[in-house]
Amino acid sequence: MDARLKPFEEKMEKSLNNLIHEYGTIRAGRANPHVLDDIRVDYYGTPSPLQQVSNISVPEARIIQIQPWDASLLKEIEKAINMSDLGINPTNDGKMIRLVFPELTEERRKELSKDVKKKGEEGKVALRNIRRDAIDTIKKAAKAEDLSEDVVSDIEDDIQKLTDKFVKKVDQTIEEKTKEIMTV
Repeated sequence: MDARLKPFEEKMEKSLNNLIHEYGTIRAGRANPHVLDDIRVDYYGTPSPLQQVSNISVPEARIIQIQPWDASLLKEIEKAINMSDLGINPTNDGKMIRLVFPELTEERRKELSKDVKKKGEEGKVALRNIRRDAIDTIKKAAKAEDLSEDVVSDIEDDIQKLTDKFVKKVDQTIEEKTKEIMTV
């Protein structure tokens, strides 16, 4: 593969990783500590990630326990969870906070799998945009460096193969997450 394609491959990799991160925040009936990744808590005036101010564990399949290092943070953590779009009410026992994930209804599972497919399609669009940028860059380089049409054509084929490889990975990721959501 042409060395000029390396930055575009890295962009595609980042795009795929971003999609995987987004999927990690979608709860699928089981307790997944990654749903808390985007929650920030006001810790002495600084918004800090929940993972940096507490111990997060999953003692059972549908329960997440959050035990802050500093007990004075319990109210702040509770407030941050309530303000997030998690949709779960935290239970505070004075020492730790528990999040109990209810079983997902069939309707909710279907809704979530539609959301997964939508995010996957957005990921594919991002990949295609990167492909377009790569082809534009190669065509500009072809004029500047006076590359032959055959060389340009070969590089464009490589770009397409790279895009196809990442689209296939996105499809696999969509399939895995949908299967996880639909499994009761």
